[in-house]
Amino acid sequence: MADEQEYEYDLLVIGSGPGGQKAAIAAAKLGRRAAVIERGDMVGGVCINTGTIPSKTLREAVLYLTGTYQRDMYGQNYRVKQDITLEDLLARTQHVIGREVEVIRSQLNRNGVDLVHGTGRFTDPHTVLIEGGPQGTRSVTARYVVIATGTTPARPSSIEFDGKKVIDSDGILHLDQLPRSMVVVGAGVIGIEYASMFAAVGCKVTVVEQRDRMLDFCDSEIVESLKFHLRDLSVTFRFDEKVASVENNANGTVTNLVSGKRIPADAVMYSAGRQGATEALDLAAAGLEADPRGRITVDDHYRTSVEHIYAVGDVIGFPALAATSMEQGRLAAYHAFGEHVNSLISLQPIGIYTIPEISYCGWTEADLTSSSVPYEVGISRYRELARGQIAGDSYGMLKLLVSTGTRKLLGVHVFGSQATELVHLGQAIMTCEGTVDHLVDTVFNYPTLSEAYKVAALDAVNKIRAVERFFA
Repeated sequence: MADEQEYEYDLLVIGSGPGGQKAAIAAAKLGRRAAVIERGDMVGGVCINTGTIPSKTLREAVLYLTGTYQRDMYGQNYRVKQDITLEDLLARTQHVIGREVEVIRSQLNRNGVDLVHGTGRFTDPHTVLIEGGPQGTRSVTARYVVIATGTTPARPSSIEFDGKKVIDSDGILHLDQLPRSMVVVGAGVIGIEYASMFAAVGCKVTVVEQRDRMLDFCDSEIVESLKFHLRDLSVTFRFDEKVASVENNANGTVTNLVSGKRIPADAVMYSAGRQGATEALDLAAAGLEADPRGRITVDDHYRTSVEHIYAVGDVIGFPALAATSMEQGRLAAYHAFGEHVNSLISLQPIGIYTIPEISYCGWTEADLTSSSVPYEVGISRYRELARGQIAGDSYGMLKLLVSTGTRKLLGVHVFGSQATELVHLGQAIMTCEGTVDHLVDTVFNYPTLSEAYKVAALDAVNKIRAVERFFA
C-alpha cells in the first residue's frame, strides 16, 4: 500500500449533498486535506436542487399564498392570492435554491475544501477518475473516500415518463402549469408531502398506494389525523391498489389500476421509492457492490466492506433524511481519522412536511406495546391553547408517551403547526433521560404552542396518579 503522504487528499467525498458537505468540512476542521466531487449543476446535491429545499420552500409558498392557517378565522374561501400559478410557487423556490448553493460554496471554500466539478468513478480503491468537468478528465487519489451520491427516483419500466404530465418527484419543478387534478402514486413521505401541497392549492388529488396504509412507521393516531385532514381537502385514497399502466395524450392522463379502476387527471406523479445513485461509480473497481436498489451496506461507523471507504446519506438507505445524513457525514470523517466523538443519532427526530406537519422522536405506541413496555399517554390539543386559537390551528395535537415505572419520556409525537420545531423540546428532554416531571415543573411562555408540553405532561401525570390512588 502506498504511503499516506503519496495521496493527493486525506479525504475525498463523492457527492456534495448534506452528508458529503459535513464529512468534508469535518475533515478540514481536523486539519486534513479534503475535496468534494460534484457535477456543476448539482452543488448541494438532490437536497438543495430537487428535493428537501425545493419541496419545503414550495410548501411555504403554498401556505402563504393560500392563507391555509387563516381560514378558521376568515372563512374557508380566504386566500392571500386568488389565482395562484405555478410561477408564483416556483419563484420563491428558485430564489432559495440560488442562495443555498452560494452558502454551500462559501462554506466549503471558507474551510479550505476543494470543490471539484465533474462525475467521479473508481479506477481502484484509492483512485477516482473525474470526467466531464471544466478541467477535463483527471484522476485524484485519497487515503479515505466517502460515498455520498444520494438517490434518484425509482422509475418503473412499464411507465413512460414525459417530464410534463407524467413525472417523478424530481420533475415537480419542471411542470408547465399547475394541474387541476393529479394522481400521486406512492403514499410514502415524498408522495404525501406533495399530495398535501397540491391539495391545498385546490388541485383534486388521488393517492394510489399498493400497501394497506401510509406512513406505517409513524404513530397510527397521528397518521389518522393527517388522513382525515387530507380527505377534508378532497384528497382521495386508493389503498391496496397497483398501477397497471398510464395513458397520456393531449387531453391529459388516465391511470389504469390492476383492479380495473381508471383515474383521469391532468398529471401523474410517481413517488414509489428511490434508487441509490451508484451505477456510474464503478464500485467493482473499488472492491464494492450495491444491492438491487443501488444501496451500499455499512457498519455502525458508516464504513463499507472496504476499510478505508465510507458511505453516508440516502445511498445507505433508511432513514434517508438530510439531518441524519449530515450527522452520518460528520461521524464517518471523525472515525476515519480516529477522532473521539459522541452522538445522539439514535434519538433522531423524524419530520414530515405535509400540510399540516408531522414530527416525532422516540418510541411509538405500537413499539412499546409489542415490547411490553408499560406506558401512559398525555395529550394536548392546539384548540385548547390560546396560541392555537390565535394561529388558527384547531386540529393540531401533541402526544407524549411516558414510562409508568420510571416516568421517563419515551416518545413525543406532534401533528399541526410548527410540529417539526416543537419536537426538539421533547427530544432534548429524552436525550438527557429526563422525566415527565421536568415538563410539569417548567414554566413556559404564554401564549405559545410549546405550552402544549405542559398540558400533555399534566394529562399523563394525572392518569398515572389515578392508577396509583387505586392501589393506595
